[in-house]
Amino acid sequence: MKLQGKVAVVTGGGRDIGLAIALKLAAEGAAVAINYFSSSEGADKAVEKITAEGGRAFALQGDLTKQEDVDALVSKTVADFGGIDVLVNNAGGLIARKKIAEMPIEHWLAVMDLNLTSTFRMTKACLAHLKEGTIVNLASQAARDGGGGGAVAYATSKGAVMTMTRGLAKELGPEIRVNALCPGMIDTDFHNIHTPDAGRRGYEAAAPLKRQGTVEDTANLVLFLACDDSAFITGANIDINGGMLFS
Repeated sequence: MKLQGKVAVVTGGGRDIGLAIALKLAAEGAAVAINYFSSSEGADKAVEKITAEGGRAFALQGDLTKQEDVDALVSKTVADFGGIDVLVNNAGGLIARKKIAEMPIEHWLAVMDLNLTSTFRMTKACLAHLKEGTIVNLASQAARDGGGGGAVAYATSKGAVMTMTRGLAKELGPEIRVNALCPGMIDTDFHNIHTPDAGRRGYEAAAPLKRQGTVEDTANLVLFLACDDSAFITGANIDINGGMLFS
């Protein structure tokens, strides 16, 4: 097992990509702390599955835009599992599509807080316990191409996550490696909510691989970046988009 004896924290782990990541890391031997905001059912089922298979896991509700919830997650992880080896900063979202001309400052700040500042909060809180290990951030293809209509705040926040990834890799190496994913169209509730079906079919037609990505595709890449298979990779923002964007 590639993460035997390791402890992983997965934020936004109650559904979709985060849930798949939590299950994947647990299957490779990690004890997993799962943060969720509203997806209690998915998080609880993940814990049930992991523990039934002999692993260790817990789920804890928390709003990672609030420092007290960040601290509670980190404290429980260390108390229950003894430390932290892997941090996956997956929590985030678009909130809503709004063009700049119609965007209140409150929306802009909320998107930045959710996607960027939560990553800062979690990373800083974990560093006291993450002496060696890996951090994997979730950026987005939107960070490279500006996103779709009304997504400029989201794209900007994820672009900042990419830059933070590069800066942290320099600051925290060699003990801690820091990388990020830039997912394109992954078949999740994110796109069920925010992307018209015609847009998804168009993506499938245009992509060299002729499909949307799956949460398992994404979790496999997170595992690679979290374990020693990627021991000479840090500061990278890796595209996973079926060939729709080359960087």
